[in-house]
Amino acid sequence: MRVGIIGAGVAGLTTAKTLMQAGHEVVVWDSAPDVGGVWSRTRRYPGLTTQSAKATYGFSDYPMPREFPEWPSGEQVQSWLASYAHDFKIESQLRLGVRVLTVARTNAQWTVSLSDGSTETVDRVVVANGVFCEPNMPVFDGADEFVAGGGKILAGTEMHDAGIARGKHVLVVGYGKSACDVTVPLSEVAASTDVIARQLLWKVPRKIAGVLNFKMLLLTRMGEALFKYHRLRGVERFLHGPGNPMRRNMLNSIGSVSVRQFKLKQLGLVPRGSMEGIVKGAIGLATEGFFEGVEAGAIRVHRDTTITHLRAGEAELADGTVLPADLIVCATGFRQGVPFLSEDVQRQLFDERGNFQLYRQILPPGVDGLYFNGYNSSFFSPLNAEMAAVWIAAHMAGLAPVPAPDEMRAQVKAQLAFMDEATDRHHNRGTKIIPFSLKNADEVLDDLGLNIGRRTRASHWINPVDPSAYRGVTPALVARLRARDRVLEDA
Repeated sequence: MRVGIIGAGVAGLTTAKTLMQAGHEVVVWDSAPDVGGVWSRTRRYPGLTTQSAKATYGFSDYPMPREFPEWPSGEQVQSWLASYAHDFKIESQLRLGVRVLTVARTNAQWTVSLSDGSTETVDRVVVANGVFCEPNMPVFDGADEFVAGGGKILAGTEMHDAGIARGKHVLVVGYGKSACDVTVPLSEVAASTDVIARQLLWKVPRKIAGVLNFKMLLLTRMGEALFKYHRLRGVERFLHGPGNPMRRNMLNSIGSVSVRQFKLKQLGLVPRGSMEGIVKGAIGLATEGFFEGVEAGAIRVHRDTTITHLRAGEAELADGTVLPADLIVCATGFRQGVPFLSEDVQRQLFDERGNFQLYRQILPPGVDGLYFNGYNSSFFSPLNAEMAAVWIAAHMAGLAPVPAPDEMRAQVKAQLAFMDEATDRHHNRGTKIIPFSLKNADEVLDDLGLNIGRRTRASHWINPVDPSAYRGVTPALVARLRARDRVLEDA
């Protein structure tokens, strides 16, 4: 079949590679001039690095180069993805710098209208535009006056050069990883740098107590098992039963270490609640230099407040504080949008609250020929996207058994209800699977009978998950497809 893939980021590229290996023709569209998605040079902000260590942030058959640092920069990740596209011969299938305007069902195919005026017809469509594609920009009272007075308001992904902040009074809105990442380089050149944080989040040290890499604790199956899934197995039953006090202490001890290591009490930056309660909604890897900058006075954090009004050259906060302001950088999250899909498809795609209804985070029940990848944001995004691509290839071949549409919808509804409780509704409209990244991979591969061995999975309980352990999954599916084709030819 001919398959159209929307997006040339992590999910789009691994989908293209997997489907090509399965024998399909693909075309990949992306509005950016380069591959990479969130890592594109058009979206990289100063200070951008991976959140996961390089050994865990990779494809099963294409790890990051050994010479990369433990937490590669945005530029390095983009170069790695460009090499992936080259080495797996995806480059010739790319159409970069073109935006998908509409995707409409036409009989058994899909018609795709593009920004360059062309129209293409494909048999299947994979939406891989990413859950971080549209910045969620706040609306500020007085913004027009602020801009008329010479001020600038930018999304974090529009902040490509720290030099823009030189000598200016900068406000960074947000307290997630991207907000803290961009704050550090801006503070080095700005006249003043203030962070406006509606809610403080717990920050996990890259090296706990300066020694133990955080991947040894949280990027393991044991780390994932510390959070209660709705289907418990084996040791998980103990951890969330008789072992619950021990489990809770393990999580909250990380918070205690963070408080001491970053001097959060002295800085007045201890988040409300416990690590156990907040980490499930938004884990943030601590940015190197951020708390040091706060301690040195180069960065000021205004906690539990928001900007209520802007005027020329200044911003007023909800607590009455008035700050000088020339540049406002909004690192306030993203909206998950698919405006190119027709209204009839969108009616089937979303529930009444606007959550995506995706079986296995991939398949919209009742919409034939449409798939999603990358709508499973996780600690192991390349690996989860790759395994989803395998599932898509299997489903296209009729080798991924699924329930009837009504049963799929019921399962999706139950999953969303569980994630509402598990993450306090911080699941990006149903597109984030943290902290259950490996649960998703297991479910996807168990559907196909292609999961990795029990012994290997057991080793990942105490060791960081190694994507290369999944190296045999795609070849196993391809071999199955070829064997089936031979049987059909013989028949």
